[in-house]
Formats: sequence, structure tokens, C-alpha cells
Amino acid sequence: MAQAVKVVAITGASSGIGAATARRLAADGHRLFLGARRTDRLEALTEEIAAAGGSAAFQRLDVTDAADVRAFVSAARERYGRLDVVVNNAGVMPLSPLEALRVDEWDRMIDVNVRGVLNGIAAALPVMRAQGGGHFVNLASVGAYEVSPTAAVYCATKFAVRAISEGLRQESTGNIRVTLVSPGVTESELADSISDPAAREAMQAYRAVALPASAIADTIAYAVSQPAQVDVNEIVVRPAASAQ
Repeated sequence: MAQAVKVVAITGASSGIGAATARRLAADGHRLFLGARRTDRLEALTEEIAAAGGSAAFQRLDVTDAADVRAFVSAARERYGRLDVVVNNAGVMPLSPLEALRVDEWDRMIDVNVRGVLNGIAAALPVMRAQGGGHFVNLASVGAYEVSPTAAVYCATKFAVRAISEGLRQESTGNIRVTLVSPGVTESELADSISDPAAREAMQAYRAVALPASAIADTIAYAVSQPAQVDVNEIVVRPAASAQ
């Protein structure tokens, strides 16, 4: 039996897991509304999806700006008439030891990784309540379950996403589904934001074995495809060859 076509909004859709998820969900027949700051990449991705027979549109998005996220959600709803799924994927990971005191980078992680998810929930939850249902897919990390050197603040933000997701699940009356997806090492541009030399070198070794972004996209597609009475709450995905 074919799954229902859903309207899915994805943040951080210009690369990595976000872009891979857009491709996978479009191939499944869903209608996509994509957000990120790099609109040139979003335009190329929407054209790629359209050329393959899918449906996608995009709008520039800064997840740290609550008004911008509200406008993004409103535009998705205007274009497609409803909003079934929000994939809160945008994230940054500028790792460094705490003693390096890179406070600006701490603030950036908090703004994107935590406030960005909260802004997505705040913008879309009233829409989903009004239409009688919806689904949040929040991207965390294996860092939501353990802390490693140079990653204290990053892990703290992902612990927060895990807590927020569980709180939202508990507050749901059953018509709002919540899925937390926690990837292990995955091919992406996350590590490109690491400015601390020692942390960058350590991450290169850590990422020697990595999942393709499509593996996480497949995981998200699985959660989205479940019938309304099934709520897939937490999925941790690691490379088989990695203990991390």
C-alpha cells in the first residue's frame, strides 16, 4: 500500500543530511519545502528534484531568527496548503577545548542547535495543532548520549535537543509525533566549522569511518513513512565499524 503524500519542511537543506533527506523524501513522492542560508545550493537541489519528477520549493532561512522561521513555515503552508513534517536538521559543530574560551562559537552552537530547533517547534506546532496532526523529526547526535573532549558545548546542545524532543513527545496528545534521530559519524560539512587546530586534527581521525548522509536520510524516511498510530521516538545510527 502506497504511503500518503506529505508536505515536509527541512531546515539546513543545502548540504549533508538535509540535502540527502530532501532527495530521499522527494523520491518517495513527498512535497518538499527547503530552507537554508545558501540559496544557490537550494535552487540547484530543487531543480535536481524537479528534473527527477519530484516536487520541491525553497526559501532562504536563518533558524536563529524566530521571525524568519515563522515566515518559512507560513510559506510552506501557503504553497502546499498544509505542513505535515518538520525536519529540524540545521546544526553547527565548531569543537574546541573549553579552556580555549571560544565563547562566540559556544553562542553560535546554542543559537543554531538549540534555539533553531525551538524556533522550528514554535513556528510549526500551532499549525499542526490546528490541522489535527503533524510530525517533528529532530536531528541530534550520538553526542546527545555521551560527552567527549573538545565537544562539551556541542554535546550539551544535543543533550538539549534530546530533552526538548522527549518533552514535546510527552506533551503530545497523540496527534503530534516526535522522532529524535541521532547519527554517529556521518559524511557532512559539520567538521568544516572547526577552527581550533587540535580539535580539527582529532576530528579528521575520528571521521575516518563515516556513514553516507543517505543512511540518515533512509532512517528519517522510515520514521516519516509509519502509519499515524505509530510514533518512532528515538533512533541512533552508527557506522558498523565504529565504537563511537
